[in-house]
Amino acid sequence: MDAVNETPGTPEHAGGLTHLRQDGTAHMVDVSAKAVTTREATATATVRTTPDVLVLLGAGELPKGDALAVARVAGIMAAKKTPELIPLCHPLPISKVTVDFDVGADSVEILATVKTRGVTGVEMEALTAASVAALSVYDMIKAVDKHAVLTDIRVLAKSGGKSGDWDVSGESTVREADA
Repeated sequence: MDAVNETPGTPEHAGGLTHLRQDGTAHMVDVSAKAVTTREATATATVRTTPDVLVLLGAGELPKGDALAVARVAGIMAAKKTPELIPLCHPLPISKVTVDFDVGADSVEILATVKTRGVTGVEMEALTAASVAALSVYDMIKAVDKHAVLTDIRVLAKSGGKSGDWDVSGESTVREADA
């Protein structure tokens, strides 16, 4: 069997896609030649529900208990389990995970930030943390609102690595130390 060249955009990759070989089969990208840098990503998810449920949520008076405490731990655990859930994600030495909540009038916004010192970014870990925290909030409130909606799951910012820093404002900068 011929070795597959791991360089993106070469004929060995299907259409220049890095996670597909020329024959169209998936593979985990070789990141061994990438520089180790400090990398961080922040993602968000929103749970929309009723004002009455948000009052119970904020007061920790839901039938299942303190939803935000449970969701925080669930999000942290999920970030650490990302490569077990997303098939082509690399296992990373995660150094920090924070999961925070902003309870508003008709929703709770979840902000998850993940940090590592490694060779690939932590966007998937941040997205997984935010998503699972949102699922946990839903699980905790479903007894009082089966119609709650999870929405607006997205990356807000990333830093580190060759591609530089990025945030939702659209600004992107490549740092000399990481280039």
